[in-house]
Amino acid sequence: MSEQPGRAVDPKKESPDGSDLPGVAAFAVMGTTIASCLAVGVLLGLWVDHELHSAPAGLLIGIVLGTVAAVVSVVKQVRRFL
Repeated sequence: MSEQPGRAVDPKKESPDGSDLPGVAAFAVMGTTIASCLAVGVLLGLWVDHELHSAPAGLLIGIVLGTVAAVVSVVKQVRRFL
């Protein structure tokens, strides 16, 4: 393990067997975040289409808003590691 000058090593971030479990968990959270944002967008879009009889406009808007929410959330999560 090589240390970078000027950076302190956090022993809590390293597991004893050398695997990077916190990194894997972070990717799992990102995947779950993307899926849930898109699912909420699609479900809200379908609900709007059902209530306003505006198919497929609500679904398309829901997909776009869900995608934007997913990207913003993942960018916030990635910035914590940079």
